[in-house]
Amino acid sequence: MKKILIISDTHSHLDPKLIKYIEQCDEVWHGGDIGNSELCEKIEKLKPIKAVWGNIDGTDLRKTYKEHLIFNCEEVKVYMTHIAGPIGKYNPKVREMMLQEKPDLFICGHSHILKVMFDKTYNVLYLNPGACGVHGFHKVKTAVRLEIDGKEMKNLEVIEMGSRAAG
Repeated sequence: MKKILIISDTHSHLDPKLIKYIEQCDEVWHGGDIGNSELCEKIEKLKPIKAVWGNIDGTDLRKTYKEHLIFNCEEVKVYMTHIAGPIGKYNPKVREMMLQEKPDLFICGHSHILKVMFDKTYNVLYLNPGACGVHGFHKVKTAVRLEIDGKEMKNLEVIEMGSRAAG
């Protein structure tokens, strides 16, 4: 069993409240718009990180991370990218990857809108953890915690870290 912390849209801000959640998990997955490599270095000192780059991420992060990441965690196939489009109306590249890879869990960011729902069209759990940085229009900084045990995804929990404006 693995405990996963899923974050996105940090925009170079690592909220101090997030540290205890990082310490409680086995891995951190970042859905893009990281901001800078120092943020990932801070997380990597605590736990392993898997990440994709987002539209604000520069050359250094694009050299380190991919735009689309496919991997297995336990027996769950995961597909992660930053910009997907709305559920059911994915952009062409995401639709192609969904049909080709057939993931069990799909993670994206970009919208700064927390959303978790099952997409029946692709038979996949759609997960956007919202944003946990201080830039953007979201009002509350959010992340998602999830356990993966074999093929089972369970104990999904939304973490709220207070107002975006509070920093």
